[in-house]
Amino acid sequence: MNQDKIITAGLLAYGMSGKVFHAPFLNAHNGFKLKAVVERNTKKAATDYPEILSYNSVNELLNDSEIELVVINTPNNLHYEHAEAALKSGKHILVEKPFTATSAQAKTLFDVADSVRKQIFFYQNRRWDSDFASVKKVLASGKLGKLNEFHLRYDRYRNVIGPKAFKEQAIEASGLLYDLGPHLLDQVISLFGKPVSYHKTLGKNRKDTVVDDYFTIQLNYEDSVNVFVTSSMLVVNPQAAFVLHGVNGSFIKDRSDSQEEQLLSGMKLTDDGYGVEAKGKEGLLTTIDKEGNKTEEIIPSEIGSYLPLFEAVYQSITNHIPYPVKREDVLIQLEILES
Repeated sequence: MNQDKIITAGLLAYGMSGKVFHAPFLNAHNGFKLKAVVERNTKKAATDYPEILSYNSVNELLNDSEIELVVINTPNNLHYEHAEAALKSGKHILVEKPFTATSAQAKTLFDVADSVRKQIFFYQNRRWDSDFASVKKVLASGKLGKLNEFHLRYDRYRNVIGPKAFKEQAIEASGLLYDLGPHLLDQVISLFGKPVSYHKTLGKNRKDTVVDDYFTIQLNYEDSVNVFVTSSMLVVNPQAAFVLHGVNGSFIKDRSDSQEEQLLSGMKLTDDGYGVEAKGKEGLLTTIDKEGNKTEEIIPSEIGSYLPLFEAVYQSITNHIPYPVKREDVLIQLEILES
């Protein structure tokens, strides 16, 4: 296997996502060189990465022949345009959620990527959250028995219209459904695949909102497995993020991945405690035996890290190892979002 290749990468923006979710990992991974970023106005990236180039436009970065991988972390409604331009410039692309606004756009980009022999990678980082790792660990243990009900929630309290136009204006891929829906749906699809059927409900609850700020989706799977995905921007006291019920037990887990908060505070990937969930956030597994006796077990989460996502990108480019987030996963997700 080739482990010596260095992949030169560029970011299309250096806002919160570039600073927190991409640059630290591209910088930490020995297989990547973070060469450039697009900063149209304020130049901030050099404060964190003194040798980085700061381009004034997307076209300038795409015209850099050394850059092989471009991270598409621009506003949702620009993903399709920028992804197509990057592919036609001969770059591999790593695209934030939502990949595109529609499944038709996604299929077009797949065709473009195949025609120029470049790869598309989907930035579904929540597969590598510590709390989701805890859920997968419990499911894999078999202690719940046959699963019958699975709830996933991602709640916030923001009773105002936010400043980001691409999230709050009535344009394609805006609203809470396209903001947090891709995270939750991808976690479900990674576990269960394509649902047999689904039902979606949207809500607009904040004063003067023109986009959805509430959604719930019920997904039905074979063998009577029912999955409920819910998100709201008006939850003062958040409920558990993961609630699983099976024939032999239940598992309750708060949302506890610490990476975003830690990186925002300036913590490095190499610092002690990085990716470790806070005390008191452990999951509770309650099982019952044939005699009706209940047993409670505290389940700590695995250490969270998004670095394996970037390792998967590296291995796919250099050694042709399949990337874990598949095209069909994203098409299922988009078909639900756009329905």
